[in-house]
Amino acid sequence: MILLRYIFLLIALVGFTSPLFCQDKKVEGIVFDKNTKQRIGNVRLANLRTGEVNYNTIKGEFVFNAQLGDHIVAICKGYFSDTLQVDNRGLLLFHLVRESFYIDEVQVFARKTPEEILKKAKEDYEKAYRLAGYGDVFSVGPNGAGLSINSIYSLFSKEAKRARRLTKTIENDYKENVIDYKFTKELISKITGLNSEEAERFRRIFRPSYFFILSASDYELVNYIKYCYSRYQLNPSQYFIEPFPTINYKLVP
Repeated sequence: MILLRYIFLLIALVGFTSPLFCQDKKVEGIVFDKNTKQRIGNVRLANLRTGEVNYNTIKGEFVFNAQLGDHIVAICKGYFSDTLQVDNRGLLLFHLVRESFYIDEVQVFARKTPEEILKKAKEDYEKAYRLAGYGDVFSVGPNGAGLSINSIYSLFSKEAKRARRLTKTIENDYKENVIDYKFTKELISKITGLNSEEAERFRRIFRPSYFFILSASDYELVNYIKYCYSRYQLNPSQYFIEPFPTINYKLVP
């Protein structure tokens, strides 16, 4: 008999509380870009239970009625959709991820391009570039064709050899500057979330080739960084490179 009373009491409680769970409540929220943290407007918000569709404001804010447990999906062109469940807080914060990552165009002041650095080096070492040039080994004069003494000198003189080594070093530095100009620590941090020190280490470990940088689009460069970062996350210690020790050179008598 007591058991039956408990059963009836339980049924009564369920019957009383169920309407409370079915009541609509006001739900507010904001939609953000996960990477830039900026608000996103014109986002389509759909209640999967009722099929009701609303759009947020240009400030990224929205308000609509829903029930506890309802699933709300946010859909926006250029972003992956995201779904959140309505809880007791009545506040939904969406952080949408772009379908493709765009590199913002940033104008950098007081930072020379690789081409500007190379041009300046050629001006500073104009004599070296002149000596490094092979010229025409054969020359044509009034008496016919013959060997150019100046060109032969340029081929075999010590000064010319040193000049060619110098210009080769300048050309190699130019290629490294091209890589550094696009494969920046700031870009790596923006895509991976690594701090400055970790991004610098990542940049050193996964440094791409000069020819890849020349041919890769911004989209391909971002995908390259993402791919390398997925490898890096598996075992960061595997890629740790000990810095070179500082050597104090002293002359021993």
